[in-house]
Amino acid sequence: MGRARNAVKAALAEAGWPSRVLVACSGGPDSLALAAAVAHFARRGAVGGHALEAGAVVVDHGLQAGSDRVARTTAGVLEALGLSPVRVVAVEVRQSGEGPEAAARAARLGALEAAAAEWGATAIVLGHTLDDQAEQVLLGLARGSGTRSLAGMRSVRGPYVRPFLSLRRDDTVEVCAAEGLEPWHDPTNADPRYMRSRVRTVVMPFLESELGPGVAEGLARTASILGQDAAYLDAEAERLYAGLVERRAAGEAPGAVLLPGEEVRALPGALRSRVLALAIVELGGSPTFERLSAVDRLLERRGSAGPVEVPGHVSVRRQPRRKDAAPGFEYGKLVFVSHR
Repeated sequence: MGRARNAVKAALAEAGWPSRVLVACSGGPDSLALAAAVAHFARRGAVGGHALEAGAVVVDHGLQAGSDRVARTTAGVLEALGLSPVRVVAVEVRQSGEGPEAAARAARLGALEAAAAEWGATAIVLGHTLDDQAEQVLLGLARGSGTRSLAGMRSVRGPYVRPFLSLRRDDTVEVCAAEGLEPWHDPTNADPRYMRSRVRTVVMPFLESELGPGVAEGLARTASILGQDAAYLDAEAERLYAGLVERRAAGEAPGAVLLPGEEVRALPGALRSRVLALAIVELGGSPTFERLSAVDRLLERRGSAGPVEVPGHVSVRRQPRRKDAAPGFEYGKLVFVSHR
């Protein structure tokens, strides 16, 4: 319990000591242990010498029979711990092309952010553990993701705070036992229909048995190292992008974003891909590896000048050399346009 409380204190310090936080709790061991640790400070009204109020939200996804009963029972436990206010929010999980897990996550985060805004909470505290981090990295490797994805979850990102990324899942079970709490065990966590469940119940145990103990810790350590690398590269790319980008240039669409071809082509690959992605994201697009590679090839000034279509209704083309161009006309710039 002491480790759990220290982890909460350290994460809230990293988040800038938010005075009003909202705990997301499903009733499972991870989030229930987190709620108990946060409630310890909330009952005292302070953490680390800073004022603290803490409420909680239980999201009922409605995907299982009796989910409303589980949600109400969990809410009662949270109130008994001293968290206030405690809300149960029912959501509709709309199936999307990304699968049921992504759809449930989107519905859950939407409900949490709405509840936080309504109460005035500036931080939403989540119960992800070291095991969740390891699974995230493993899934990223399987998908061929980049550095940012392999860096896993950050302990603090925007309003979201994850204090337990250094604790194992078994630790949270022990916290619940020490606090006399009976967590609910979600049956979908062992359902082989879900990819993360297969990683949790089949892949990770297999790796531990074949490679020895410490696989989860090694994957989480990899995420921590890559997280530092990714943070540096992201910051450097944002600095470069701010100095290179042109917006609403004469003769282009009102929402166009332009980047100078020569300067961007001269950048190291790790930074070049990030700068190109920033232009796409600015216009509401979703840069995939394949589409970014196609945009990058426009810089070679060989073959097609585009356009390259990017998910999110964004197209990218290279400005051609014009025979009737006035002296000093710069060609070869990349033009990013939103078609929303």
